[in-house]
Amino acid sequence: MSQNAAQRLYLMQVGSMPEYDIPIVCYLVQTGDGQNILIDTGLPEVLPEDEADFVNGQDVIQQLARLGLQPDDIQTVISTHYDIDHAGRHAAFTKAQYVVQRAHHADAATNPRFAALRSQWDQPLERIRLVDGDTELLPGLELFETSGHVPGHQSVLVRLPKTGAILLTIDAVPFGGAFTRGEPEEGTDTNGEAGRASMLKLLDLVDREQIGLVIFGHDMAQWAGLKQAPDYYE
Repeated sequence: MSQNAAQRLYLMQVGSMPEYDIPIVCYLVQTGDGQNILIDTGLPEVLPEDEADFVNGQDVIQQLARLGLQPDDIQTVISTHYDIDHAGRHAAFTKAQYVVQRAHHADAATNPRFAALRSQWDQPLERIRLVDGDTELLPGLELFETSGHVPGHQSVLVRLPKTGAILLTIDAVPFGGAFTRGEPEEGTDTNGEAGRASMLKLLDLVDREQIGLVIFGHDMAQWAGLKQAPDYYE
C-alpha cells in the first residue's frame, strides 16, 4: 500500500438543526505519511440572524483539538460545496489547499446563495485546487461530481485498509431513505431531477465497487449508530 494512502477516517458532529433533528458533520482523513485532510468545515462561528435553524456544537476547531490537531496541521480541505453548514470555517485553515469542483467555484462567484459566506470560501486562487469531475485525489481518496443539490457538488469515497470502501454522499443523498432505485421515502428526496441522476450515479458506484458502508449527509438515525471522533474507521 502506498505511504500516502488513506489510513483513518474520523466523523465529527459540529452542530445541528434541532427542529429537524439533523446533524451537521465534518470528516477527517489521515494518511500513512501523516497528511491531515479535512472534508468540509461546518457552520460559521457566528451564525447570521436568518440562519437561526442552525445551532453550533463542538465546532471543527474544537473537534480537531480533541485529536491533538490545530488548524495549521491540516494540509488539505476538501470543500464539497459552499453552503453555510459545510464551508463556515474555511478561512481558519490558512495553510491548507482547498479542493473544489471548478463548476461549483465558478457558480458561487455570482450565486447569491453563497454570498453571505464569501469571506470563508473565496480564498486566494493559489491555494485553491479546481478539479473537473471525478478525481482521484490520492490513493484511497476519490472525489465524485454529484451536482443537483448545488452545481458542482462533490461526494467522497475513502478506501481504508481494514474497513474497506466508505462512501460519503454529503448532500447528494442527505437521507438514506432516498438512496434507492425505486420510490424514495416521503420527504427524503430533496435534490430534484439532477440530484436523482447523481444519486443513481452513486448507487451504480456502490454496486460496481461493492461498497460496504454509505454514510448519508444529514441522517440522524444513521449517525447515531456510527463511530464518531475520537473513535475512527481504519
